[in-house]
Amino acid sequence: MKQFTLSVVLASLLVSISACQTAPPATTESTESTKAALPGKGVTARSAHSNLIEEHFQTEIVNIGLEELGYRIAKPQEIDYPAIYLAVANGELDYTTINYEKTHIPILENIGGADKLEVLGVLTSDVIQGYQINKKVADEYNITNIEQLKDPKIAKLFDSDSDGKANLVGCNPGWGCELIIEHHLEAYGLQDTVEHDKGQYIALIADTITRYQQGENIFYYTYNPHWVATTLKVDEDVLWLEVPFTSLPKEQEQLTEQDTSLDNKNLGFPTDRQRIIANKEFLDANPAAKRWFELVTISAEDMNKESLRIKDGEDSPKDIRSHAEEWIEQNQELFDGWIEEAKGTGKAALLDSEQ
Repeated sequence: MKQFTLSVVLASLLVSISACQTAPPATTESTESTKAALPGKGVTARSAHSNLIEEHFQTEIVNIGLEELGYRIAKPQEIDYPAIYLAVANGELDYTTINYEKTHIPILENIGGADKLEVLGVLTSDVIQGYQINKKVADEYNITNIEQLKDPKIAKLFDSDSDGKANLVGCNPGWGCELIIEHHLEAYGLQDTVEHDKGQYIALIADTITRYQQGENIFYYTYNPHWVATTLKVDEDVLWLEVPFTSLPKEQEQLTEQDTSLDNKNLGFPTDRQRIIANKEFLDANPAAKRWFELVTISAEDMNKESLRIKDGEDSPKDIRSHAEEWIEQNQELFDGWIEEAKGTGKAALLDSEQ
């Protein structure tokens, strides 16, 4: 009887062990089947952003979405303008999340990539840009318009290198804003009294903030969303300067005062939207990715929050990946809806191709 009981127990154990051993292959097959059904399976997606660290965040969010669609993600490259657009147009890259719709018109026109590139979606709306000066000097000398800097006495108030000209902290060479600033200096007759300081924007802005904290006057180009807006606050630390009239490079001549105004102030730069730009061949071959690009959005408020976190030291690739994952978790229902719609587009395209 004892031997029989022992045999039953051993048999039960063998059955349990056998069941445990056969379960993983079934799970693996299911996982592989799920992956095979994803529209991006077998495709590597290649992207790039500029050297502005804030741009890593939206790139990570977009890439996580592509991962959910089954794509392999190549490490994003760090390339400046206009080289990013050239690389996408030539098929060396597939997309970039860093397109300023109106500001980058001259870059797109100059590279002649319109037949190879497509701009789609609205990643972030309400992008504002223009010139600012510290409020104290603006109030003291009643400076409201950049045209007033044609007066050498006014210009000298912003002279940081003792050459008699105002130092305007501007953009990286090649950026869309750099082209507009150079155009403005000529259009508003400021070439004799204003000097455009070009270079790495973040380094220039850091120096500008230091000079402001030391009590010096500042004159600089800025855009929002960006952490600068949380450090130098409008109407508290700084004021926007108006321009006498709207004047933009020839590629943007169709834009009007309405396109460059905010709260009845003509800031001279287009109020803009940040969009995704992609290679047309990649989009034709990857309808699910195209639909994802069209759907995903990140608010300007969320971009400002991320920019401030980066400025406060949470700026490693691991940090930014974590921030992107947090953002997705906080917007999970919306994110999941976009992914499901993109998957549906991919499935529909596959069925069409099989018919």
